[in-house]
Amino acid sequence: MNILALDCAVTRISLAVKTDSKFLSATYDIGMRQSEILVPSIDELLKKADLTAADLNATCLTIGPGSFTGLRLGISALKAIELAYGVPVYGISSLEAYAFAYKNFNMPLLSCIDANKDKFYARFEDGDKIILKDDDYEISKITDAVKDFETILVCGPDAPKLVEKLKTVYGEKNYLIAQTRPETAESLIQITEELIEKKAEPLKDFDGPVYLRASEAELKFKGTIS
Repeated sequence: MNILALDCAVTRISLAVKTDSKFLSATYDIGMRQSEILVPSIDELLKKADLTAADLNATCLTIGPGSFTGLRLGISALKAIELAYGVPVYGISSLEAYAFAYKNFNMPLLSCIDANKDKFYARFEDGDKIILKDDDYEISKITDAVKDFETILVCGPDAPKLVEKLKTVYGEKNYLIAQTRPETAESLIQITEELIEKKAEPLKDFDGPVYLRASEAELKFKGTIS
């Protein structure tokens, strides 16, 4: 099976292609210049895998939460492939993708992305139990969720920043920070293979990114009509 994976939820873009005999990946940590390199990067990776977009069986991406711009770019690129060649797109939670590589550690797992304004997009789980579902949380909500746990593995692009915040409330806890950033696109491919095996539905035509927070433009618009 030929699968293309893409993570544009934060400024560090991760891509991967898997075929029956090859696995190729690339990472671009270039700040806010995703729009300049995304499509050329996809084309280059497919070329190295001796594939065209028409050869793909599926694509997948982090669908949010994360950067408004990055999420829109990612889903636009993969929806274009879907429209041109009928390749289904699978959308996966950014926070689930960041946590996936640590699932076998058998400890409470907190994945996060800095949402600015002293808030974090976060997901907190203990085994199969979801303690905090994906959402946009104040620090106080996250500290309340972790209060009964002595050891917590914190992962995601902004794990060190969140841990510093948590330590100001519960400094005695054992926070394990995932120091090595996994290749998110590889996790996306593994999750997608599981979804396909379970016959899960891909994204529908009208499905888009999951932002969890209104954009500045939406907030201003609401303010003008309230």
